[in-house]
Amino acid sequence: MSATRQYMRAMAEGIDKSLNGDAKKGERENGFILLVFPFNASDGAKVNYVSNTSREDTVAALKEIVARFEGRVVDHETKQ
Repeated sequence: MSATRQYMRAMAEGIDKSLNGDAKKGERENGFILLVFPFNASDGAKVNYVSNTSREDTVAALKEIVARFEGRVVDHETKQ
């Protein structure tokens, strides 16, 4: 296992513990996704991720954040 992968798993455990305490899988309140990618890499370089969500929930969250970045979703809870 690569060092980056080991670091990502350790960070994921810490993030999940910080966000959700000792809550078990079906009892967690917060999901997260950690993306890691190399700077100055060639186009198409691999992006690695770790999360505490299902693949389907991860894809949905990523689609939502891309839509926000592109201005297709307005977050009414923040001042814009």
